[in-house]
Amino acid sequence: MKTLAKGFTLIEMLVVLAILGLMAGVLLVTLNPSAQLQKSNDAHRKSDLEAIQRALELYYQDTGSYPASSVSYQIAPGGTAVAWGSTSWSAYIDPLPKDPIAANKYAYYSPAGGQSYYLYANLQRAGNDPGACNKGLACASIGGTVPSGISCGGVCNYGVSSPNTTP
Repeated sequence: MKTLAKGFTLIEMLVVLAILGLMAGVLLVTLNPSAQLQKSNDAHRKSDLEAIQRALELYYQDTGSYPASSVSYQIAPGGTAVAWGSTSWSAYIDPLPKDPIAANKYAYYSPAGGQSYYLYANLQRAGNDPGACNKGLACASIGGTVPSGISCGGVCNYGVSSPNTTP
C-alpha cells in the first residue's frame, strides 16, 4: 500500500521564503521609512515656527514691537516657557514648541527697535524641500541682516520672518 506524504518540501519552502523576502525588500525600498520620518520632522518644525509666528504677531499687536533680542535667542530643548526681554510668553504661547530632535533648536532674532524678527530651523531634507532657504544652504539673511552666530543645531536652512522682511 502506498501512502501519500502531505506537506511541503524544503525546496518549496525556501522558494516561498525567498519570494517573500524579495517582496519585503522592494516594499521597504519603496516606502523609505527614514525619509518619511525626516519629512514628518520637517513638517513638525514648520508647524512650530508658524505657531511661534502667530504668537509674535499677537505680541506685536499688544505692544507695538516684537520681543527684543540683543543677540540670537535659541529656544531651549524641552520647549519650556521662557522670557524674551521682560515679558513672559505664557500669555501668547505656552509652552514654547521644541524641535523634534533634542540637539536642534529654533533660533529667534529681532534687530534693535523691535519692528522685525527672524525665526530659523534646521530642516533634515532641506535640499529636497521647496520652502528651504537657498536650496538647502544657510538662509541668505544670516550673515547679512542677522548677526552671525545663530545656531539651529545645524545649518539654519529654513526661516520665517515678520511681514516686512524676508528670511
